[in-house]
Amino acid sequence: MKTRFLALAAALTLAGPAFAEGDAAKGESDFKKCKACHMIVADDGTEIQKGGKTGPNLYGVIGRAVGSTDFKYGDSIKALGETGLVWDEAELAAYITDPKAWLQDKSGDAAAKSKMTFKLTKGQEDMAAYLASVTAQ
Repeated sequence: MKTRFLALAAALTLAGPAFAEGDAAKGESDFKKCKACHMIVADDGTEIQKGGKTGPNLYGVIGRAVGSTDFKYGDSIKALGETGLVWDEAELAAYITDPKAWLQDKSGDAAAKSKMTFKLTKGQEDMAAYLASVTAQ
């Protein structure tokens, strides 16, 4: 019994976490890369991050259906949201790495295009953690 427990403990230790957790403070600092297109404004109108309106408001993005706000999304991303796909930290981190590739992969449509052309090359988990923390406020 003790041997099986030690083997299980060793296996879990070597496996590490199922996903990398982001640093919300780093994500907040890195949000300056996103401000040209996105703002974060709470439902009550509180401006958390001033920014552009080219992209959707990112308040509440974690836990929200993909493509479901009043922003004028493309047909491909709206269709994904209609399947019930919801943004979580892992999905958002994958999306901001390469929006077009993510959309093509998720939709199965090689011609799918994203209106977001910016690719975040590092710190994706941090950005997702920050956006999750803002939503929780």
